[in-house]
Amino acid sequence: MIDSPMSAVSDAPSSPESGPPARLPVRATLGRFLVLGTVFVCAACGLVYELELVALASYLAGDSVTQASVVLSVMVFAMGVGSLLAKRLRCRAAVGFGAVEAVLALVGGCSAMALYACFAWGGHSRSALVGFSFAIGVLIGAEVPLLMTLIQRVRRQDAGGAVADLFAADYVGALVGGLAFPFLLLPAFGQLTGALVTGAVNAVAGGALVLWLFRRDLSVRARWTLIVANGLVLAALTAGAVLTPSFERAARQAVYGPGVRVALRTGEQEIVLVGGGASGRPLALFVNGRLRVSGRDEVRYHEALIHPAMAAGPHGRVLVLGGGDGLAVREVLRYPGVRSVTVVERDAEVVRLARRDPGLSALNGGAYRDPRVRAVTADAFDWLRRSMAYDVVVCDLPAPELTPSTKYYSQEFYGLAERALAPGGRLVVHAGPLRPEPRAFWTVDATMRSVGLRTAPYVIDAPRPGRGSPRPGRGSPQDWGFVLAARSPVGVRLAPHDPRPRSLTEEGLRAARRAAERHREAGLPPSTLMRPRYGE
Repeated sequence: MIDSPMSAVSDAPSSPESGPPARLPVRATLGRFLVLGTVFVCAACGLVYELELVALASYLAGDSVTQASVVLSVMVFAMGVGSLLAKRLRCRAAVGFGAVEAVLALVGGCSAMALYACFAWGGHSRSALVGFSFAIGVLIGAEVPLLMTLIQRVRRQDAGGAVADLFAADYVGALVGGLAFPFLLLPAFGQLTGALVTGAVNAVAGGALVLWLFRRDLSVRARWTLIVANGLVLAALTAGAVLTPSFERAARQAVYGPGVRVALRTGEQEIVLVGGGASGRPLALFVNGRLRVSGRDEVRYHEALIHPAMAAGPHGRVLVLGGGDGLAVREVLRYPGVRSVTVVERDAEVVRLARRDPGLSALNGGAYRDPRVRAVTADAFDWLRRSMAYDVVVCDLPAPELTPSTKYYSQEFYGLAERALAPGGRLVVHAGPLRPEPRAFWTVDATMRSVGLRTAPYVIDAPRPGRGSPRPGRGSPQDWGFVLAARSPVGVRLAPHDPRPRSLTEEGLRAARRAAERHREAGLPPSTLMRPRYGE
């Protein structure tokens, strides 16, 4: 609970209950409006810090549910701690608020850069995430009692009315901050610079309120201390913004190794291309820090994904969901009976790179130059709602253990995919690794069977990373698991006459099917929503 009696703002301690009204340079009505405006700005900045930590932690460590839970729970707890600690500052509310905002601007503004540095050079970021969440939460929690004291110093009113006004401004500010983060800060500045800009706004708003509106209640020493402190904070944040490009290049080199050729952030994700071409290193495509394509072993993966589905029946019309890199399309086009291939990729920048980047276009064999190939920018889930009939539907989507991808492994998604199949059509899905945790793989299989599809799971060993191979974001899988499905029983085999894969054989595919069946978990119930093991 927040006590309603307020304190005087001075350098000498005094009782909050007996403090005189503040000596303001403006009328009390305008002064009260300015305090509420500062509440609005500080609330917006506080929520941006919170969202920044969640977004960056999800990018670095994966599993947005776990990261959001850690950040929110720690910050809410810390806000309670900060509110209790701020009671000691109520007798010096203006000085205390100015100091809190300066520290919050510095810590919050630099938190994204510091968290990224811990991951890039330390190899982990969980402890830093908890530490920054706690520190920012304590500082945000300390704002409320101090602002409550300041608004009562401007014009006394009943406690209920003051609390209502304060929290109304706080909640509206949180709304603006929450909308500004994805729609303004990220597109305009990116994660690191966006946090630094937010810190600068925070420092200016807090410093201006104290140093101008409540300046008559500050001693000369307190005034100059706050001026110097805010100046140093703004200088540090400005220096961070100037150094951000160099910092990002160094951090990427620490994470991905030398040879980063392309690094860009789209509206959907961060894309990094390493190696390829004259570098002598295998090309590697990273999306949000995770290795999506390695030139060393992608042929084995894409052949296992495509050829069993193409060999099992007609394949005139093919739909590829995801796979904007064109590598799955390359394997599809090896079959002369293909009349059309539709690629549905959510991020148009991936397709642009697959078309124009020399290394990636060479790897996919110039797949997008084929007139039979059509690429559309859309969400796979939404695209399947259209009534179309495809002979083969290929799901080359992010692995099921990544939380944002779970909707692509749900009963609803497979129901739409089954409806999109032509008579005799097949659906093939990359279901994630089978070892060491088979539950996610078999949940995919059970979910596909729950919509009436007959499944044929199979798994192939993933090559081990060799010397000079790209550094994966989260370690290499032991194997790659796939599920081939159709309305009637379907077998895993190769076509006797169409182009043969370079790395797969009939004997190898039979072994892949037997390996999957040996690991089947008995009694795994069909799920209406894919529930992966979080925390990968």
